[in-house]
Amino acid sequence: MKENTFVKTHGLGNEYIVLDSDNISFQLTEKAIKRICNVNFGIGSDGILLKVPSDKADFGLKIYNPDGSEAEKSGNGLRIFCKYIYDYNFTENRQFTVETKGGLVNADIVEVTEAGKAKLITVDMGQAIFNAKEIPTRFDSEEAIGKKLMANGKEFEVNCVSMGNPHCVVLKEQLSIDEIKEYGRYLEHHEMFPNRINVQFAKVISRNEAEILIWERGAEFTLASGTSSCAVACVLRKRNLIDNKVKIKMLGGATI
Repeated sequence: MKENTFVKTHGLGNEYIVLDSDNISFQLTEKAIKRICNVNFGIGSDGILLKVPSDKADFGLKIYNPDGSEAEKSGNGLRIFCKYIYDYNFTENRQFTVETKGGLVNADIVEVTEAGKAKLITVDMGQAIFNAKEIPTRFDSEEAIGKKLMANGKEFEVNCVSMGNPHCVVLKEQLSIDEIKEYGRYLEHHEMFPNRINVQFAKVISRNEAEILIWERGAEFTLASGTSSCAVACVLRKRNLIDNKVKIKMLGGATI
């Protein structure tokens, strides 16, 4: 690929720009990340995926949010990155490992097209962590499930979990885009969350289906998120609101 070539694609409307650290001629500074992700003055994106060397896995991945901060993990980002790795011939193997800031991930190219491009990809999102300090949160209890806190004058009951990155799930009887856009940033930056946090408003439809809205840390309101859907599923199962298999509906699409 030519120098500074990028690939832009999306997973359920969650869009990323993919770059190779061996093939860019500029420093990917906070300023550069903000400019590239800006929809008016750059390419426009929910984040940047940067292929980097790794001594622990087959490939290394750095994930940057539009505000220039680094994310630990992204489900959609990982699937996009794995498709990039396979489609652009960085490997012929259909199973490989990816090192992220949030841990090592096993990836599997389950199905390919007749043209030899990745069509169906699965990634192991790892084990959910409910320990309040490991997420991390500043709650004194062992877990942060059903905890009350105030955000911009409104009380929320939050359920916190880590999928390699921190999440705050709020159960709702009705979902409102205006509400999550108004309060998402206050929950993200709440003093109880030292590393900030991803926020999901979740509505249980049945034992096998839920609907969510997403405020992503460093990216704000987004159409879909792989780690968010995993986090919501784990919280709902822990609270015995769903069965083991559940469809999570997002504005960008659904995941099971």
